[in-house]
Amino acid sequence: MAAVQDTAVVVGAGANGRPAAQGRWASIWAKHGAGYMFLLPWLIGFFGLTLGPAVASLYLSFTSFDLIRAPEWVGTANYVRIATADPKFAAAMQVTFLYVMLSVPFKLTFALLVAILLDRGVRGLTVYRAIFYLPSLLGGSVAIAVLWRQLFAGDGLINSLLAQFGIEGPSWISHPDYSIWTLVVLSVWQFGSPMIIFLAGLRQIPTDMYEAASLDGASKFRQFCKITLPLLTPVIFFNAVVQTIDAFKAFTPAFIISGGTGGPINSTLFYTLYLYQEAFGNFRMGYASALAWILVVIIALFTAFSFVTSRYWVHYDD
Repeated sequence: MAAVQDTAVVVGAGANGRPAAQGRWASIWAKHGAGYMFLLPWLIGFFGLTLGPAVASLYLSFTSFDLIRAPEWVGTANYVRIATADPKFAAAMQVTFLYVMLSVPFKLTFALLVAILLDRGVRGLTVYRAIFYLPSLLGGSVAIAVLWRQLFAGDGLINSLLAQFGIEGPSWISHPDYSIWTLVVLSVWQFGSPMIIFLAGLRQIPTDMYEAASLDGASKFRQFCKITLPLLTPVIFFNAVVQTIDAFKAFTPAFIISGGTGGPINSTLFYTLYLYQEAFGNFRMGYASALAWILVVIIALFTAFSFVTSRYWVHYDD
């Protein structure tokens, strides 16, 4: 009789659900509670500082908001205006795409060349590697952007050096034909990060493949085209995606060097700089949020296109 009563109590607890559920949660917490506590700071930062503001900006992109009055719902009016009645949007897109198409290939090519030179067993490799990586750490800072502006000013160091050879250099920053190139050179100068990744990829290529190719009479250039590049395509793909995303998000150099105006005839009006002008110059936060989400879509489409096309030129071990 006592056994029947105990069974009834257990069945009742299971049917009610609460004691059983509490037991499951207690078991999960006992096993994984410490891990969740360690993850808690990251979870708070992700939901409070990343996901939450992103969702809020998506809502604001459908409103008219100036930081003073409450947001007013306008539907897709911001996006319609961007697509049909905003000439500066087209100018910013043109400058940004030009910057991406120039800076990324030049940076990756230069980084790969330096990585190949360092892969030949240079003495003091760690020292050179640290020196070449240093611009990647400093290049995005305000101080370097100010220094770059002084270098390429009309009376800056670059023109002073050219004057020693009887060459009168232009005002690189204020001339619309050259201003974008000053930012491209600054981007290429920050080649350290992709160079380190390229160097790690080169170290993973088996040396016996080069030895076999040399015995077959293959030249160094042919070895580079037939062995190095195919086996390095996963690293090239990774660097290309990362550096292109960074190029789309470039802001500090254009803001400092152009003085926040976008340069002469909008020649350095990066998309992010135009977004900043709309948000904090004209206080059109809703419109700026719409611009931000268009940039998110552009980067997402590029990344998706890169992954889809990678199957045709990226070669993995399998």
